[in-house]
Amino acid sequence: MSPLNMPGRNGLLALIATIMVLPLMLPNAFYFDIVILIGLNSIVCIGLNLLIGYAGQISLGHAGFFGIGAYFSAILTSTYGWPATAAMVVGAVVVGLLSFIIARPIMKLQGHYLAMGTLGLGVIITIVLTQESDLTGGPDGMPVPGFSIFGWEPYGETVWYWIIAAVLVATVWLSLNLIASPVGRALRAVHGSEIAAETLGVNVVKYKVLVFVLSAIIASLAGSLFAHYTGFITPDTSGFIHSIQLVTMVVLGGMASTFGAVAGAAILTILPQLLTVFHDYEHLVFGAVLIGTMIFMRRGLVPTLADLFNGRQK
Repeated sequence: MSPLNMPGRNGLLALIATIMVLPLMLPNAFYFDIVILIGLNSIVCIGLNLLIGYAGQISLGHAGFFGIGAYFSAILTSTYGWPATAAMVVGAVVVGLLSFIIARPIMKLQGHYLAMGTLGLGVIITIVLTQESDLTGGPDGMPVPGFSIFGWEPYGETVWYWIIAAVLVATVWLSLNLIASPVGRALRAVHGSEIAAETLGVNVVKYKVLVFVLSAIIASLAGSLFAHYTGFITPDTSGFIHSIQLVTMVVLGGMASTFGAVAGAAILTILPQLLTVFHDYEHLVFGAVLIGTMIFMRRGLVPTLADLFNGRQK
């Protein structure tokens, strides 16, 4: 679809403009680091939003795919000397195959059964990464070599900012085009009613598996970038708390809203930095944010604000 005609064009242009201007407003490397983490979380949340917001399929284990991508990049580059780009691709392929294999049985579940199934998947991944200490370093984690592309190694937060920004824009573009395509319409039909969708000829299982695999691959690629950027990873990257944070970001920003996923990721990545004096209560704050959103903004922040703006325009 042409960038001039696709839905969400204005939002994408606004995002690009923000990305171009933002470095002028960041005073030091600490703020660049926060913005880079926002970009990485946004990438994962955009894929997760396709699964939760558009297809209506909950996942409480998506951080597991993030962790697999991170560890594949770390292990293949540090232990076996692979190029970073090849390690990222292999990690994404493995995650794609794994998610495809488990998608059919797990996507047959619904409601809280589906939530428990994806939760169990995430727990299994975390246990494997923790127990296989010879490969992963165990609970202490492992260092990750620097990222390189054809011999060029990005150095410093500014360069990484532009790399993550480019991947974020590409992910937003992919999401907007997918949503506007027949696949997107099929996903919305599945979300509305699986029985009605099947009656209309939609292959429900096919599209549920497709979006699950796509969101897992996006999470894997983000995990690989995270590993090379931070230079060190632990099994916590695949943990239950991380999965809950990702879901909370999607719900807060607005399910079935690509830019809502970005907004939710930005707010909940910045929030812990603002609440450092209440560090011990960070998880309580995440829970309170989720409860408050569900009560007062059931559609999420961005859709609710959009409705208010459109109402005033009328």
